[in-house]
Amino acid sequence: MMMRLPAILLSGLLIAASAPAVAAAQQGVSRAVVYRQVRVLATLGRSLFFDPALSASGKLSCASCHNPSRAYGPPNALAVQPGGKDMRQMGLRAVPSLKYMQATPQFTEHFYDSDDEGDAGVDNGPTGGLTWDGRVDRGRDQARLPLLSPFEMANESPAAVVASVRNSAYAGRLRQAFGAGVFADTEKAFDAILQAFEAYEQNYVEFYPFSSKYDAYLAGKVKLTGQEARGLALFNDPAKGNCAHCHLSAPGADGTPPTFTDHGLVALGVPRNREIPANADPAYFDLGLCGPLRTDLRAHPEYCGMFKSPTLRNVATRRTFFHNGVFHTLKEVLEFYAERDTNPEKWYPRGQDGVVRKFDDLPSEYHANINVEPPFDRHVGDKPALSEQEMDDIIAYLQTLNDGYRGEKQ
Repeated sequence: MMMRLPAILLSGLLIAASAPAVAAAQQGVSRAVVYRQVRVLATLGRSLFFDPALSASGKLSCASCHNPSRAYGPPNALAVQPGGKDMRQMGLRAVPSLKYMQATPQFTEHFYDSDDEGDAGVDNGPTGGLTWDGRVDRGRDQARLPLLSPFEMANESPAAVVASVRNSAYAGRLRQAFGAGVFADTEKAFDAILQAFEAYEQNYVEFYPFSSKYDAYLAGKVKLTGQEARGLALFNDPAKGNCAHCHLSAPGADGTPPTFTDHGLVALGVPRNREIPANADPAYFDLGLCGPLRTDLRAHPEYCGMFKSPTLRNVATRRTFFHNGVFHTLKEVLEFYAERDTNPEKWYPRGQDGVVRKFDDLPSEYHANINVEPPFDRHVGDKPALSEQEMDDIIAYLQTLNDGYRGEKQ
C-alpha cells in the first residue's frame, strides 16, 4: 500500500539529476529524456552504494552500515561501527537512517516557522542540514564524508575513489551519464560519482515510500488499534510524551505526509556511552554542533551538545538510539524521556562523593543548553510524565511507522 508521491518530493529527482541532464532540460529537451538520464545515474548510484571495493579495506560498502533491511540504518546493535583501512577503527557516532531525508532544509542557525506551521515570529534556533550535526546540506556532500573518513571507508583521496570506479564493471554508466571523457579530470569525476550517490538516495521507492500503516491510516484506508490510537494521542499530547513537538506527526498544509522530524538540533543530555572507544579518554566529548567533526561553529558554546532530531519513521527497526547509540530498545528511550529528571540516578553515574553526575557526557559549562521542555520539566521525586502502560502504548504506535505495511493479517 503506497501513497501517491507529492509533487514537492517528486521534484527531488530533478534536483539530483546530473549536470548534463539539467542542462538538457534547460535547452528544451523533454522531461522524459531528463528522467531517463536521472535513472541511469540512480542505477549507477545503487552500484556504488553496494560496492565494498570503494573502501580502502575492500570490505566496507555504504550498505554495510546503512542496511536496506534496517531502513538504511545500522545492521546490528553496536553503538558505533568498525571501519578504516584495517576494519579495526571504530566510529564516533551511531549510524543514522538514510530514509526520509529528501525534504531536509539547508542548515540555518535561525529557523522561523512558516505561516502554515506556526508562529512565523518564533526563532526555533539551529535547524536543518544532514548528518547528526547538520554540517552538510546536499546528498553528494554527505556521500563524500564516509568515503574519505579514516574510520569509515578510509580512502586517502578522491583520486583513490575515482580509480576504483574507473576499474569497475559499471564505469561505462558514469561515461554514459557524464560523457566519455569524465575520468580525464579527477575532480570532476569524483563530483560525478557523488552525484550518482545523491541520485540513488532520491529513489522514493527505496528511501521515502510512505508505505507504513500510519500512512494508510492518514489516507483513510485502515484504522489504528485501540492501543495504537492511545499511543498516538500520548505521542502528540504536550503534557505527556510531547514527542510531536520535534517529531511532527501531522501532514503538512499541502497534504505532504509527515517525516516525523522538525529537522531541529537539540541537546538532550543523554548518558555517556562507555562502549564507544573514543570515550575511554575522559577529556573527549562529542559536542555535536560545535565539534569535533563540525568545525565552523566551535566559537558558539550555546550550541554545544546539540544533535539533529532524526526521523522516527522505521524507528522500531533500530537497535541503537541517539547519536551515541547508548540505548538499545525503544522502552529504554521512553523511560529516559520520562525519568531523566525524576530519577537521574537510573541514568547517570555517581561520583566518589555519592552525588549523581547528571549529564555526564557534556561538560558542565554547557548544561544550560540542555532541553527542559516537557517531559523534561520535572524534578527529583516528581511522578514521571509517562506510566509503563503509556510507554507501551506509544511503542505500539511507533511500530505503525515501519514501511512495507500490507494490511492486517487475517
